[in-house]
Amino acid sequence: MAAESSLIHDLPALTVRRIAVSEMSNNVYLLTAKKSGVQVLIDAADDAEAIRAMIADATEDTPCAPGLRAVLTTHQHWDHIRALPDFAGLGGVELAAGADDAGAIETEKNLTIGRRLHHGETVQYDGVALDVIHLRGHTPGSVAFVYPVEDGPTHIFTGDSLFPGGVGKTWSSEDFTSLLNDVESRIFDVYDDDTIIHPGHGDPTTLGAERPRLSEWRERGW
Repeated sequence: MAAESSLIHDLPALTVRRIAVSEMSNNVYLLTAKKSGVQVLIDAADDAEAIRAMIADATEDTPCAPGLRAVLTTHQHWDHIRALPDFAGLGGVELAAGADDAGAIETEKNLTIGRRLHHGETVQYDGVALDVIHLRGHTPGSVAFVYPVEDGPTHIFTGDSLFPGGVGKTWSSEDFTSLLNDVESRIFDVYDDDTIIHPGHGDPTTLGAERPRLSEWRERGW
């Protein structure tokens, strides 16, 4: 039985849907621009059938439906890219990932990442504009995607780099320090407390809820 998607945010210019897939409960997000009908998928983690059903549901968000324009990948880990080949061959769909993870994804899945993302750039797809944040540590090329909302909280899709209660898993003290430094300087020091964090697994949180714990995270080392 396929997992069911849910509309989690109905924003002025777009809607955000989420589905949790696989035994790893990976979050897959779909952003749909209300005026153009353009759809952008974040992390084609698994269960292509359920993802397609979510895409079909999203056509209700807009009277015009050009459909899926891009699949953005937050990082190279296997559990976040299992369904990526199902969307790689679709005409007009761009695959994008962090520059330092793209090669590993291409090798593992035998496909081509058409766009390599770098810190500070913006990806735009006719009504969906997302700023890219490079967060080094969980993987070399992990990225987060930022959607600012006029007169509302910012939304950040962080993959496995930031969760409620801490940063993502790292495999050395150097990687942990790198990731926490990036999360502090590139997210917490830039965005307001009402910013909503959409992680790669589990429930969302806000920067305000997590900010008081930053020193605790650094002290405990994970």
